[in-house]
Amino acid sequence: MEFIWNDGGRSSSGYVGLAGDCVTRSIAIATGLSYRDVYRDLGVVSNKTPRNGVVTIHSSEYLEKLGWQYTPAQGQEFSSVWLPKGVVIAHLAMPKQRASGHFCTIVDHVIYDTWNPSEEEEYCVVGYWVHPSHDGETTTPIRASHRKPDAEQEMTQREFDKVLHRLRALDNTANNNASTDGEKRNALRMMQNLMLRHNLSREDITDDDNIDSVCFTRMACPVNGRRACQWEKSLACYLTREIFPMTMCYYGTKGHRTMLWFYGPRDDVQNCIALYRELLLTIATSAKLRYGGHSRGSGASYAEGYVRGLPGYESTPDSPEEQVVSETALIHARTMAVHKAARDWLKLECGISLVSGRGYGRSQHDPAAASVGKQHGSKHDITANGTRKRITNAGSVGV
Repeated sequence: MEFIWNDGGRSSSGYVGLAGDCVTRSIAIATGLSYRDVYRDLGVVSNKTPRNGVVTIHSSEYLEKLGWQYTPAQGQEFSSVWLPKGVVIAHLAMPKQRASGHFCTIVDHVIYDTWNPSEEEEYCVVGYWVHPSHDGETTTPIRASHRKPDAEQEMTQREFDKVLHRLRALDNTANNNASTDGEKRNALRMMQNLMLRHNLSREDITDDDNIDSVCFTRMACPVNGRRACQWEKSLACYLTREIFPMTMCYYGTKGHRTMLWFYGPRDDVQNCIALYRELLLTIATSAKLRYGGHSRGSGASYAEGYVRGLPGYESTPDSPEEQVVSETALIHARTMAVHKAARDWLKLECGISLVSGRGYGRSQHDPAAASVGKQHGSKHDITANGTRKRITNAGSVGV
């Protein structure tokens, strides 16, 4: 099913930090109500904060008060084949796992959420809610999905850093003994105005990493075959390590396909997947034209060599002891903090805890083909003036 990222207005309402807020988010998206109002009302109904989830009986009670009607689905497959059109709030579950429930909003068979639960084949539909006023044949998007994003949502990291820098400077003025009483009052007044305008708190001023403001997501990039080629996995690891260090990846299987999952900050994940698909097509096409394929034999060796030849592939240390502390130490520290927050988000929001495993080596390695691929991979250029690092093809790769 098609997926559109939507946090239901959580970030624009001033809420920060990790949360298992799928109930609040889905209801805010489906109804068009303010996230803050839904959050408050669910807290009243459940008599506790809805930050980490709401008991189904309480969410059902709240939806019934809003006029939504429930239809049991008895564990049917989560699919657009039988779900009605219009605006639907689906209650999903994994029968084999405990505490695996999830709420999401579907509008005309398009999922609005912070990640795509339809890519998890274990999910089934316990039941769903629809509102009688929503025509099942309408294709009109819901009001929530077309709300203009607030300034906080459109603010770039550079602009956000400028605001934080200004707030810290005002804070220093307000706490400086050399400042006059008038200067202190003016600094405090300007701080209050800035913090209210951008939904910030004092913790945002003192926390250099500012991890709580990051919007996370998880997206899958399927590759053919139940066992993905090693070079396909290595390419994903290379991109998350060298080009989009805030993003992480893991892989699993769904049916007869391998799913490479990328998770982390939303924009980085989307850009990483776009670049991964672009490179995947380039390498696979080049291997097929030269050796007739990319999944085995000389074609796979060429593809492996191509990935290993990409700039910076072998520059990453194998152990933490070999890492060199440089002027980018603060960036590295923030990256580690984002990684930890992303893993926590993955476990809290998606119910996934990752484990490490080892694969089996591939036979019939062709050193000559690998050498050719490495030469072609080394011709890629990842430098760009004034823009995000990006791989571009600076030389012929035989396609």
